[in-house]
Amino acid sequence: MRSGSRLFLLGVLLGWLAAPAPAQNWAQNDAIYNPSGIPSLFFSQPRFADLDADGDFDLILGSSEEPLLYYVNTGSATAPAFSAGPDIFAPVDPLDAEVGVCVDIDGDLDLDLITGGFDGLVLFENTGTVTAPVFVERAGFFSGLETGSEPVPTLADMDGDQDLDLLVGLSESGALKYYPNSGTASAPAFTESSAAVWFDIGLYAYPWFVDLDRDGDVDLAAGRDAHGFVYYRNDGDLHAWSWTADDAIFAGLGGDTYWNSPCLVDLTGDGLPDLVYGTAAGPLQYYVNGGPPEAPVWIVNASLFGGVIDVGAASSPFLFDFDADGDLDLVCGTQLGDIKYYENVGTAEAPAWRAAHEYFASIDHSIYSAITLGPLDGDDLPDAVVGDLSGNLFYHHNTGTGFTYDPSVFAGINLGGWSVPRLADMDGDGDLDLAAGNEAGRLRYFENVGGGTLQWQEVPNYFGTIDVGSNCSMTLGDYDRDGDLDLLTGDISHELQYFRNDGGTWHEDPTVVAGLVVGQNAAPAFGDLDDDGDLDLTVGNYSGTFNYFENTGDPSSVPEDGELVLAPAHLRACPNPFPPTVTLSFGLSRAASVDLAIFDAAGRCVRQLVRGYRPAGEHAIAWDRSGGVASGVYFCRLKVGDSSQTIVLTRVR
Repeated sequence: MRSGSRLFLLGVLLGWLAAPAPAQNWAQNDAIYNPSGIPSLFFSQPRFADLDADGDFDLILGSSEEPLLYYVNTGSATAPAFSAGPDIFAPVDPLDAEVGVCVDIDGDLDLDLITGGFDGLVLFENTGTVTAPVFVERAGFFSGLETGSEPVPTLADMDGDQDLDLLVGLSESGALKYYPNSGTASAPAFTESSAAVWFDIGLYAYPWFVDLDRDGDVDLAAGRDAHGFVYYRNDGDLHAWSWTADDAIFAGLGGDTYWNSPCLVDLTGDGLPDLVYGTAAGPLQYYVNGGPPEAPVWIVNASLFGGVIDVGAASSPFLFDFDADGDLDLVCGTQLGDIKYYENVGTAEAPAWRAAHEYFASIDHSIYSAITLGPLDGDDLPDAVVGDLSGNLFYHHNTGTGFTYDPSVFAGINLGGWSVPRLADMDGDGDLDLAAGNEAGRLRYFENVGGGTLQWQEVPNYFGTIDVGSNCSMTLGDYDRDGDLDLLTGDISHELQYFRNDGGTWHEDPTVVAGLVVGQNAAPAFGDLDDDGDLDLTVGNYSGTFNYFENTGDPSSVPEDGELVLAPAHLRACPNPFPPTVTLSFGLSRAASVDLAIFDAAGRCVRQLVRGYRPAGEHAIAWDRSGGVASGVYFCRLKVGDSSQTIVLTRVR
């Protein structure tokens, strides 16, 4: 863009254009928010094994919220890449498996599965082959062992007798409990009478055996209910252990995450174990071991498992072009009450995200926050309205450098818990009204009756008898492209509901969201993230992550090329020059998607006047510049379908 040129406006800021889509035209593509494809799950526990016998390590992902997941290494032993594999863990009860390790426990040269879960340790014998495992539970194999609930196993030949011994991390006590194999490599046996407690490292011990220093014996790394890791180097040998704590080995790692569950495995094929660990929040962390063996240098790799957006818990997204660069950014409420902001540093049709939370750092209320944005006080900067578990609404004025809280706005308004606000021009009068969901599953509507003076008047029963159950989150958008805003809600019970706006009457249409699988506390957000002219769907959840559903419907109501949409009068401004209010008028020969925006001479969007479908006929919108922006030259751009028109505006004092 070049400052001072009118041509720069053509094609700038494509905007949020709604489009029709037939029911069930959704294609799930969570890579928009998680390019690695590896999900972020609470209390994640990654483990690796070559389950298809192709010479590289595959991923077994345990967690507290999903069954064991299997990801095949589609790369190589030196350059791994992971994609979802067949459901080889289908026979495993999720209660049995918050973590799973694969070893050849019975000496038949294929990999068996040992899990730790609610009822303790369980063995699943591989009755298939080395390339196509089939796991069958071997009931009672670990009976008699006092490992408690959610034990974490790791195995290695600790005494040099060619069979696998067992070490278990205990949950509530945090002890590391050792069971020598009193059987053989083909007929293992473990007894409580032979058990010994080696260390107590705190609550929820997550151990992993590894010969990290490559001296021929087995060392020990462990995570726990705390930051970082503990490491014990074996300075003895396979027959006479001598453990030395060495905090320096993992110094600086895992310092900002809890419940770090480590796995050390050579993913780069250089003979040195690399570090992958899960966390309480979920995202996997990966560090390449740069050596030497006795003093590893850990090099972060943020690409293999990185890129996932996870706000911790209770993600409540809102899509808005906050930086006015023509694409949609992501602003999100969280379980802890702070606000997360992810700038779209990609394009309008191919988003990429960069965390930039600082601008919203002053906004922090009670837990389970939700946020909406829009210009409310006449200065054209997007202000924030925030809800939280208390049911209150909080107004934050955008100063241009951050937000300041004004408690007088919305004083005395309480929605009864779990307030989720959304700003939208519901009555088509050019200002932003406020709709909100609440804990009871109901919807409230407050009409903007003050313009820039921030006055709100509740309209009872605006949404009729809609009741979605509990913890109602909502999004608004013209999904059916008929010129008004439709409603899509989420609730605590993994459910989405769509309500079509038929002239102010709401009719549920279950076919629109049929088949969409979302998480607990589903929090939907409409937004055109692929810039194809229709509304796509982003859904937050209790886990703190996001699902993305691309709208693949055929926009059949889009006018054919050459069809007249703009009426002959086109865009007009009166008066011009103007001090300080100008009325912008245009006519439509038929209903169409309209984007009407004001830009300054540097190409910055200073006011979005219209964005969405408008019916056929004449339209007039007032732009009041009584304060906030100096006199001078501005550009008004009208986009309708594939056509656009730009006129020059001059403000004088």
